[in-house]
Amino acid sequence: MARYLIGRAAAAALVLWAAFTVAFVLLRFLPGDAIGARISPEEQGSISSDQLAALRERYGLGESMIVQYGQSLLDALRGDFGFSLATGAPVGEAIAEALPHTLALAGAALLIAVVLGAGTALGAVYTERPWLRQFLLGLPPVGVSVPTFWVGLLLIQTVSFQWGLLPAMGNKGFESLILPAATLALPTAAVIAQVLAKSLTETWEKAYVDTARAKGASRGRILLRHALRNAAMPTLTLAGVTAGNLLAGSVVVETVFSRIGIGRMTQLAVASRDLPVLQGLVLLAAAVFVTVSLAVDLAHPLIDPRTARAGAQEGRTA
Repeated sequence: MARYLIGRAAAAALVLWAAFTVAFVLLRFLPGDAIGARISPEEQGSISSDQLAALRERYGLGESMIVQYGQSLLDALRGDFGFSLATGAPVGEAIAEALPHTLALAGAALLIAVVLGAGTALGAVYTERPWLRQFLLGLPPVGVSVPTFWVGLLLIQTVSFQWGLLPAMGNKGFESLILPAATLALPTAAVIAQVLAKSLTETWEKAYVDTARAKGASRGRILLRHALRNAAMPTLTLAGVTAGNLLAGSVVVETVFSRIGIGRMTQLAVASRDLPVLQGLVLLAAAVFVTVSLAVDLAHPLIDPRTARAGAQEGRTA
């Protein structure tokens, strides 16, 4: 188990370093001037080249790319991501202020997605009515194909404007979280339902299911106690990957519902070519993905102890 954990932690550190490096290089090759983007057209005629050089030096953009990379990497290891080119505020503080709103949105969306997706898959496998099974299995493809922004606008138009049940925008209170979370959860729930339903259908045909049925176990008991645990591995892995993707989906959802968060911050940083903020956001997304993936890896041995033994065997072979 210790060898398994060390291997996963080393892989996580490598992913973070790779994400930081790729983001640093790609952001520096974006067209345009990061310093010039924050200078208004009225100021461009009055600012001198010496003042532009001083601004580049202040934000660490006056040195060569190798020097910038080394200094940025050392600063990132200390938790220092510099200052925003647009606002001048520390990047770490700005991200820390916006992150709780996005985490609340992503957490609520993941909860809704797991409940809705798992419920749809379990219902489709449990029911013995063919028409109901086909109906439930037909819902996930629809959920995957519907654009997220369209779902958000539809919910705003109906639930907020026509029915007046929930607020259409903002970050005030739990009620303002329901519609954005439901919008963000729909495609994730559809994918979870597809994968879990397929795994449950395959597991339902195994020999141990027939043995449990021969012993008189009910259909629901077989489904929950025997089939679900063995079919949950692919879905657990998918849910871990999807949890990281929810941060990416928050860009659209937070824009549609006018919410403060990482998504809106990303949109504004791209528009203003705010390199320090973009660098910090990319590293944050990589850290979330790595953390969730590591948590999923740690959960695998709890569900199937053979995973840890296989990982340790691979480490000894390597």
